[in-house]
Amino acid sequence: MKVGKVSESVLKRSVLKQLKSMNENVKRGAGSDCAVFACGNACAAASMQAAALQSPAFIRNLIFRAANNTAAGGAVPHVAELSLVLPEQAQETLLQEIMKRADSAAQELGIQIAGGHTEISEAVVKPVASVVVMGTLTGRKEPVKARPGQDVVISKWVGLEGTGLLARSCAEELAARYPLHMIEKAQSFEEYLSIIPEAATAVKSNAGAMHDVSGGGIFAALWELAESAGVGLAIDLKKIPVRQETVEVCEFFGISPYELLSGGCLLMTADSGFDLVQALESVHIPAVVAGKITEGNDRIIINEEERRFLERPKSDEIIKMQKESISR
Repeated sequence: MKVGKVSESVLKRSVLKQLKSMNENVKRGAGSDCAVFACGNACAAASMQAAALQSPAFIRNLIFRAANNTAAGGAVPHVAELSLVLPEQAQETLLQEIMKRADSAAQELGIQIAGGHTEISEAVVKPVASVVVMGTLTGRKEPVKARPGQDVVISKWVGLEGTGLLARSCAEELAARYPLHMIEKAQSFEEYLSIIPEAATAVKSNAGAMHDVSGGGIFAALWELAESAGVGLAIDLKKIPVRQETVEVCEFFGISPYELLSGGCLLMTADSGFDLVQALESVHIPAVVAGKITEGNDRIIINEEERRFLERPKSDEIIKMQKESISR
């Protein structure tokens, strides 16, 4: 199988189809980015992220992704559990650095790391982390699907997470073409990674579906949003918000900003996208209406006079770069 998140067909065939267990308290289960289950008169929510850590700093991204998925599920994140599997050659100082960064990320989000598991294994060559973030919600217990006629709203900008990672890991390469202030600005994009504020505003504004934009970028998120609801969409490419720093970094590496890690960006639907944008901007979160949910299954990207079909999600552009780097 290919590196990265498994394809939609593999997920359906080899993961979801194998799951037969049922529990009446589960309101949203496998197949949802955020699981929801009843706890008395309230409901709890949980989301999980896992990855090999290229550096201790990447634990922050994992915690933010799990928290974002929980928030996009309509919940307020409260607590995280963290599991670490370290290689035999790892030093204790590495474990300390990962945990310091993990706790710093939790403090940024206003959540607490309340438990987990740590072990050393000869089966791994890099640290592997799993993060579960849990929260509570009072409404939106059942899955909220996009409906034809709704507007598609995008918060902040696409490609933020990928731009920040590339600006940090490839700063010397970028400095050969771009001024230092542009690279530093791109590195600072990691401060925008939380979508908890816009998710909370969207819930208060009675928005429809919400989807955290992450691996595979905005194109993958748009496909997944439409596929989960069995609907189509029409998106104006020029209305998708992209920072100029992202454009420059992507041009340098020959990659697409629309298929790049986009943590910090939330995809939403609403009966009135204009009202939702106003609500978000009132709390200082930039947002735009980028298109419409449509009847049928056609997922269209419009670029002036050109219209093309949105393709099924691909590997994230950063994964492609990593594979090309290894092959060289």
